Amino acid sequence: MQSVIQEELKAEKTVKPINILLVDDRPENLISLESILEQDGRNILKASSGEEALVIALEKDIAMILLDVQMPGMDGFEVARLLKENSHTKDIAIIFVTALSKDEKYSIQGYEEGAVDYLLKPLDTFVVRAKVNVFSKLYLQQRELKENNELLHRTNKQLDEFVYIVSHDLKAPLRGLSSLATFLEDELGESPKPEILDLLTMMKSRTSRMQQLIDGILHYSRLANTKGQTELVDVKELINNIIDLVSPPETISFTIPDNLPKINCEKIKLHEVFQNLISNAIKYMDKAEGKIVIGFQDREDEYEFWVKDNGMGIKPEHLEKIFGLFQTLLPKDQCESTGIGLTIVKKIIESERGRITVTSAFGEGSTFGFTWNK
Repeated sequence: MQSVIQEELKAEKTVKPINILLVDDRPENLISLESILEQDGRNILKASSGEEALVIALEKDIAMILLDVQMPGMDGFEVARLLKENSHTKDIAIIFVTALSKDEKYSIQGYEEGAVDYLLKPLDTFVVRAKVNVFSKLYLQQRELKENNELLHRTNKQLDEFVYIVSHDLKAPLRGLSSLATFLEDELGESPKPEILDLLTMMKSRTSRMQQLIDGILHYSRLANTKGQTELVDVKELINNIIDLVSPPETISFTIPDNLPKINCEKIKLHEVFQNLISNAIKYMDKAEGKIVIGFQDREDEYEFWVKDNGMGIKPEHLEKIFGLFQTLLPKDQCESTGIGLTIVKKIIESERGRITVTSAFGEGSTFGFTWNK
């Protein structure tokens, strides 16, 4: 997979020449402009009328057009207007070439028709080259950005397909192992050896954990491409529903403010953030009287929330790593965590242009805060 992506990157980096279209009804003007602009990395195309220019612009990928204003038949202003009305040609940079006076009304008309600049006849070679160089660089930057975005989209699609296939291929044998463990457990009879029971229990636990891990990876890989419907979400009601869902022990109390807002957002994303943070606070609670506090502050352009607990806390050396994939606070044989939850939380919050923070004192508790844009 990595080698395929690297090969695609190399192919995309090959610099293709840019097409510059010169439009003028006088052949001598076309020859003069071509001699000024000709250089490596440029393909100079010529048209002697507005109609011919439109045909070339529709057939080729044009970086910019140097367009004469005064031409018989279709003038430069009309050509520019038609180019801007077409989705294929609307982004082409148009530089008008004219012998008209510098009267402001002509400039205004040119810019209204979509021109990015003017060149006045008689042409100054230095000025022509300088302006064309500037717009050539802009075009190359835009083309590179577009190609990189297309490559990124293709690569993400390939990675999603790869993750799905691998996950599917892994889940089938895991289901088989789980079924086998259950079958062996049933076949052992009423008084099996304790060590055999322990091994079967461990096998079932490990296969269950692997299935959860695979499901988490699949969910994480799909987050960036998932766009749900926005709706008005009552945050207090959402949090109460989550608490009912996760069924915390009776030894843990919750403090929820009454002034929690109603937010227009994708409910499933906000639900996932709060559920992960609340579930973690419950999972790592080591106090006889657990306390979880939901906090909120309404800021100018964002909401700030936090989930605070008096649980086991996080050691300073672990704070930098907790948002990474597969990171857990306890050894994997001591907890059911897959180490994906906080990574998903961070990805969701950042996709909403928010921030997530954590402060903690080991042995005293932790506070996870995040912002959510209005």
